[in-house]
Amino acid sequence: MQTRAISLGHGLDVFVTPLRDGDEETVRSVFNRAEPCLTAAEVGGLAAVDARHHVLVAQVPGDREPAAIASLVRTGGTSAEIAFAVVDRYRHRGIGSALARELIADGRAAGVTDITALTAADNRAALALIRSCAKVRRVAFEGPELTISAAIA
Repeated sequence: MQTRAISLGHGLDVFVTPLRDGDEETVRSVFNRAEPCLTAAEVGGLAAVDARHHVLVAQVPGDREPAAIASLVRTGGTSAEIAFAVVDRYRHRGIGSALARELIADGRAAGVTDITALTAADNRAALALIRSCAKVRRVAFEGPELTISAAIA
């Protein structure tokens, strides 16, 4: 995949690029600005890109740091888990949705038909994001978390 330029329609543009395998610096940069609670092992895991693990990064022109990151990890033949993190100052501006659409399109092209996302139970934005990009089949509360299962094919 090459870098893609996406216009979000309200004057904000982003560049979406695949994460390079082992690029822990980019992963840390997003999570240090969004949710600074990842261990070194978690950062390393997110930065390990291979045939099962696809990661996209969104960059806003003029900002030296990435605005968001999204990953798709194959969990079975046609199933995958997706996860997103958007830097606080860029939330609710369409970057997560744009990244989700690109990630899901890449997943479809790779044969993924079903996705699962895990989020905090009170994260309505995550549920809305998935609903905007996929056909939600199941939403289940599991303690303090919400599991969202959806079809993308």
